[in-house]
Amino acid sequence: MSRRERGPEPGPGGAEAAAEDAEPESPDQCLSLLPWDRFSAWLHCVCVVGFDLELGQAVEVIYPPHSKLTDKEKTNICYLSFPDSNSGCLGDTQFCFRFRRSPGRKVSLCCFLDQLDRDLPVYLKKDSAYYYGYVYFRQVRDKSLKRGYFQKSLVLISKLPYVHLFRTMLKQIAPEYFEKSEAFLEAVCSDIDHWPPPVPGKVLQLPIMGFIIKLRIPTYRDKPGTAPIVQNMHQADAQISMALPTVHEVDLFRCFCPVFFHIQMLWELVLLGEPLVVMAPSPAESSETVLALVSCISPLKYCSDFRPYFTIHDSEFKEYTTRTQAPPSVILGVTNPFFAKTLQHWPHIIRIGDIKLPGEVPKQVKVKKLKNLKTLDSKPGVYTSYKPYLNKDEEIVKQLQKGVQQKRPTEAQSVILRRYFLELTESFIIPLERYVASLMPLQKCISPWKSPPQLRQFSQDDFMKTLEKAGPQLTSGLKGDWIGLYRHFLKSPNFDGWFRNRQKEMTQKLEALHLEALCNENLVFWSQKHTEVETVDLVLKLKNKLLQADREHLPVKTDTLKKLQTHINDIILALPDDLQDILLKTGTT
Repeated sequence: MSRRERGPEPGPGGAEAAAEDAEPESPDQCLSLLPWDRFSAWLHCVCVVGFDLELGQAVEVIYPPHSKLTDKEKTNICYLSFPDSNSGCLGDTQFCFRFRRSPGRKVSLCCFLDQLDRDLPVYLKKDSAYYYGYVYFRQVRDKSLKRGYFQKSLVLISKLPYVHLFRTMLKQIAPEYFEKSEAFLEAVCSDIDHWPPPVPGKVLQLPIMGFIIKLRIPTYRDKPGTAPIVQNMHQADAQISMALPTVHEVDLFRCFCPVFFHIQMLWELVLLGEPLVVMAPSPAESSETVLALVSCISPLKYCSDFRPYFTIHDSEFKEYTTRTQAPPSVILGVTNPFFAKTLQHWPHIIRIGDIKLPGEVPKQVKVKKLKNLKTLDSKPGVYTSYKPYLNKDEEIVKQLQKGVQQKRPTEAQSVILRRYFLELTESFIIPLERYVASLMPLQKCISPWKSPPQLRQFSQDDFMKTLEKAGPQLTSGLKGDWIGLYRHFLKSPNFDGWFRNRQKEMTQKLEALHLEALCNENLVFWSQKHTEVETVDLVLKLKNKLLQADREHLPVKTDTLKKLQTHINDIILALPDDLQDILLKTGTT
């Protein structure tokens, strides 16, 4: 494969022409992007993993060639890109995995990507500590090879959790790659390097090898459960296009179908950050089920670790399977029979068979006791001694069963299930949102001449008292021990992550209100009544405020910042010339 020092040439997919048709970018974005920066905004790299008779799985190609992966990362990618030998995945298989990034690597596009990340819903924000791997694995008989099989994976490594987008991409490019090899891969990467940046809220057109994917990445401003429909394009040219209804969602009903009598209990287990194992026959089933579990508490972000596909070779294998301490708050998707024994001590295990769309109504399945999970041939089901806090919602089960009987499309079943989870999560979180909003100081407490006031402390007892009149009963008809569920949730990583995020948002709001209060003061008049030392101190503090607003992206109107800059300039111009020169050159202390 040739190394290219300069930017990539336009690929045969006609990427440049289609990129011009895409949403316009702001000039500062265009100017800041260097060759391969556009590629890096979407993917870290593309890997090809093959099987070597002497070495086993090995990374054969990394593209672009300058992409950096540590030895530990390469090892993880090698083992996670192939199904376990017992899975028997003949033909083509798609799945995804997630693994820890090695610490200490700098990101060249850090500021630019952070800017895009700000506008995403919290559950789609990238986690800089992890990479996703999106895999297209092919295993076919080939008598010309010693092993008797052709085995290879094309893997996209990205920080973005856009499962549906990358799955669609791989479906388009992988089969052709296996026929055409490396030159084709170069052309694919070249096309991606002409894509517009992944800006939330814009309709984007992503050309790839003569095919155009049209999509819209959600923003935090979108109302949960709704998304503007991306219309398919009607173009005069011959390029085929596809409009994706989502970039990140999996087929929820298909994933939960084997265990849909237990969906409410599974929602509780995920909400509370309980240790969960999904035992599945193949990585495709394990990864989709884990992703479905993580998404079922949306719009809440699942704040613990989750591994859609986890193997005995994973660098965290010992950490997550040790019996010397309680199982960690993590969701693991596994396929190796060895885990049935290794993870026997875990409190909640979901065993699923082959995921198929039901042609008939699934039979009622009771929750199984953990002691019954001893061997590989244990029946599919949920193995746990967990007692749900909430009474079972029979309505959703009946609604989904009726859908199966009426042969309702799986997409429609997924919409019903997603709405059910959304309403359940919102009913649970609204009382917390309401209470946390009450911790915000009143606006009249904000003085321009004092530091912004602090948020009041979160009190579990005070919050519990609010539930009697303003609890989940206002929006949900479900009965049960809601108080017990809240008490358990307040000790979980999901509460900790949610509360830290709300704290940060409210602290920034207080800083923004403090800035506005300063702007509304006659600062020049104030400076005339104070000493030069006090005035210089004020100017430096105001400059610091402007820098903070920019650095922390405070929710302040542009007009407010301009007004504050004008105040600073007016105060400086009223000072002696020597001080003016110093202050005009000084950014901050």
